[in-house]
Formats: sequence, structure tokens, C-alpha cells
Amino acid sequence: MEKALIIGASGGIGAALVAALQARGVAVTGLSRRDDGLDVTHEDSVAACLGGLEPGFDLILVATGALEIGGAAPEKTIRRVTAQAMADQFALNCIGPSLVLKHSLRLLPRDRRAVFAALSARVGSIGDNALGGWYSYRTAKAALNQMIHTGAIELARSHRHALCVALHPGTVATDFTAEYAASHDRVPPDRAASNLLGVIEALTPAETGGFFDWQGKRVAW
Repeated sequence: MEKALIIGASGGIGAALVAALQARGVAVTGLSRRDDGLDVTHEDSVAACLGGLEPGFDLILVATGALEIGGAAPEKTIRRVTAQAMADQFALNCIGPSLVLKHSLRLLPRDRRAVFAALSARVGSIGDNALGGWYSYRTAKAALNQMIHTGAIELARSHRHALCVALHPGTVATDFTAEYAASHDRVPPDRAASNLLGVIEALTPAETGGFFDWQGKRVAW
């Protein structure tokens, strides 16, 4: 791997991915809202930030996302669901990565292996949902998984060596999970980054369109 693009590079996982890749000698471009004004929920912003980049990235990884937006915590009951909270979740956790995928296709090489990955979440799995709750976040991540799977089908037609995958990083010790980790063991960001890169490196083009956890195991749709 020679070149990588990390979207959400100022976040806990994003920053750890940048550091881990740089330690491996990879030339990393990191973009974020805080440092670069990249707002993945607005297409003009995505187009402007990605439009100035030259093609040839071996890895493009979207590490943006949020559990709580605008003070709206994950809903424990359907009675707490609001149109605004659900729209906000879709905008950041599904539409954002989808717009990045749209505008980064030209940045992926056609003549060698390349990976587009977006961080999803196990709670976005319909088949693995036995607890309920977290309506808006779950639904937005489930929609993201569908976008990634569908995008992989199209990508395979033009980039036969490329992969497009959704990744579950586990419960990572960041501000993102601080209030909601409950009894889950939280993994340090640097270890989570190492786990994710290990999974990415082991995947083959035949596994494009899949949803994988930090151990490389498939997650049910």
C-alpha cells in the first residue's frame, strides 16, 4: 500500500488510522471537518475537497459518524424517535459516506488492488438485532451497508481489482462511545486501527461488497 485517504482524520479512529498507516510508510492524506472544512453531509463540500486530489489511492476509508447528533441520544423506545433525529443520522452515517464513494471513484486505480471502506456498526445488522432500540442509528447504518454492497457491484465493473466493504471496528475507546459502551470492553484507538488494517490487507476482491468485523469475520446483514 503506497497511498491512503482517510476521511474523518481528526476523530479518534481516523487519527489512529493515519498514524498507523504513516508508521508503515504509507503516504496518507487526511481530511476532516475540523481541519479541512469537509462536511460529508453536503455534496458541494465533498466535491470541492476531493476534487483537488490526484488519483492513485490504494485505500480510501471513511471514518466519520456519530451516535448522538444535536443532543438526540440513541432511542430506547419508538416513542422517542423524531423525524429530525432520524434525518440527521441518515445525513451523517449513510448519505455522507455515500457521497464520498460517489466522488472518490475516480481516485481509485483500475490496474491494481484498491480498497474503499466505510466504518459501519454491528448494530446496523438486521439479522444480529436481538435487543432493539437505537432506531435511528441502527437504521442509518443498515442503509449504509446497502449502499456499500450496491456500490461494490458497480465498482467491480470498472475496477476489477478493487474492493468496497463495510467494517465494524468494535467498541473503541473514543468520545464517540464514552457514554454508551455500557459493559462492552473498549479497545484503544491504536489497536482498533491495527485490527482494521489487518482485515483490509487480508481481504480479496472476491469479498467485495461484504460487511466484516475487526476480526475479519462476516457480520450478518
